[in-house]
Amino acid sequence: VDLSEARVLDLFAGSGAIGLEAISRGAKSCDFVEFRPSSLHALKANIGTLRLKERTRVFKRDAVQFAEALGEASYDVVIADPPYESRQLDRVIKSWMASRFSKVLAVEHAKIHEIPKGAVKFVLDDSAVTIYRT
Repeated sequence: VDLSEARVLDLFAGSGAIGLEAISRGAKSCDFVEFRPSSLHALKANIGTLRLKERTRVFKRDAVQFAEALGEASYDVVIADPPYESRQLDRVIKSWMASRFSKVLAVEHAKIHEIPKGAVKFVLDDSAVTIYRT
């Protein structure tokens, strides 16, 4: 995925490692959605340490509801890494299929989690990354 000048969204951001890596690889900006206080603290600290406040926004919101409210082409790339064994991933994918809120949706999940077809799936040890494109 070409990240040069991309608008990235990191859902279930945690510490923000994936979104921050996207910026280091050329993304124009990254929005982070995280709800847990401990993760938000780490995320904001990481943004501050890397001096990336001007290129980032942090939303303390439920990631699924955030995704469900997005309109078509809101972002270039969306990354989602929800808790394994939850149905939150299914809701994010369903929302993307309905509105195509990004050109690319990359989701990390347990490799046994059954998700809709129509994407490229990369299997790792106990997890997988599946990439959907418009």
